[in-house]
This record gives sequence, structure tokens and C-alpha cells, in this order.
Amino acid sequence: MNATPPTARILVVDDEPQIHRFLRPALEAAGYDVERADTATEGLRLAASRAPDLVLLDLGLPDMDGQEVLARLRGFSPVPVIVLSARDREADKIAALDRGADDYVEKPFSVGELMARIRTALRHRRTQDGVAEILRFDGLEIDFARRLAHVDGAPLALSRREWALLSLLARNGGRVLTHRQLLTAVWGPAHADDVQYLRVYVGQIRQKLGAASRLITTEPGVGYRMAESGDADQPAGAPTA
Repeated sequence: MNATPPTARILVVDDEPQIHRFLRPALEAAGYDVERADTATEGLRLAASRAPDLVLLDLGLPDMDGQEVLARLRGFSPVPVIVLSARDREADKIAALDRGADDYVEKPFSVGELMARIRTALRHRRTQDGVAEILRFDGLEIDFARRLAHVDGAPLALSRREWALLSLLARNGGRVLTHRQLLTAVWGPAHADDVQYLRVYVGQIRQKLGAASRLITTEPGVGYRMAESGDADQPAGAPTA
């Protein structure tokens, strides 16, 4: 019999009382334990002392900008962070994601969307120590050990860079990766601003994927997000999501 997974603890760092009144019952109804912080200082203290499994972070805090909070948090913790903010500028989204946020949800948001993003971030954290050897998506299968990809059973011919880009997106299924993150990881820091170069390669991958190209969505002005895999084969001894 499988053991019941432990309840995840979520730290909500936001200075708006109505957000806490809205989120706490929704999160608790979904089975999460909830910690509350109304300031950046309290949020950082709780993140260090309570070791939450995920942080929901507002950018507009009274004592410190949320971007600085994120930078300080990343100095001592790899905890998944989902930014919640009324700021809708692309620059704010990109800055937060480049500083280590796992996702960005604009206010106002639906509970359903937020819960889906939370599940994705928590699954990614649970599986990052035991990386899947094979990921299966709707119509696409990626075998990392053999460096092979198949669409509806047919092999996919990919260049070295195309493979690196597709596998990076697949490893982070459900999460948005910024242009800078993708370019730096695949081409190196010298190409961090070559966005048009990235667009060309994503276009080539989409063309080769055919109908499965729907798995890669564009986050306008920010980057790309690949759908979550529906199934995964883990290496021996690795935890399952």
C-alpha cells in the first residue's frame, strides 16, 4: 500500500487582507497547510524557519519590493515560488522569472488556475532529484537516455540545438521559461538577448512536431511554456510525482 503523501505547507506573502481571506479557505480545502505573512520581513523569516513547500509571493509589499524578496529568498532556499501580482508589465514578469520564480499569476486570478499552477510547481519539486528518463505528452514521447523523440510513434529528426531546447522545455513542463533562461541554457550567456534566434528555433521545432506543436505555447514578450507530461518513466529508485 502506498503511503499517503505529506501535506504541503504553503506560505502566502501578501499585504492585502482580502487575498488572505480568499486564499486560505481555498488552499485548506485543497488539503494544504497555510502560513501567512503580511510583510516581506515576516515572509523571509517564515521561509527560513518554517521551510514551506511553496511560496505565493506578492510583488507590492509595504517594506520591500517583491523582486528583492525573491532575490534574497533564492540566496538560501530553492523552494518553488509563484508570484502573485497586479503588475502586468512584461518587464516585471521577466525579472521575477529570471530571479528564480517558478511561475507568475496576474491578479485578479481564478482559484482553478492558481491551484493548477501550484500542483505543477509541487510536482516539479518532487521529481527534480529523480529525473524521468522518458516523458510522454499528448502525441509526443521523449527518451532522454537515448536522446530520441517520437511523434505519434514516428521518430523526430532534431538538430543538437533543437534537441537541447525541446528537452529543456519538456523537463520544465507546465512552467514558463523566459527567453533569457532558454538562450543562456542552450546557447550560453553571450546569446542571452538573441530572442529572434530563439524564435527561429522554436518555429523549426513546432514545424517538425506537426499537430503536437500545440504542446508549446508562447507567453507573449516573456518566453515559452510546454504542457505538462501525462506520464513518466523514472530511473530505478527515483521518487514518482
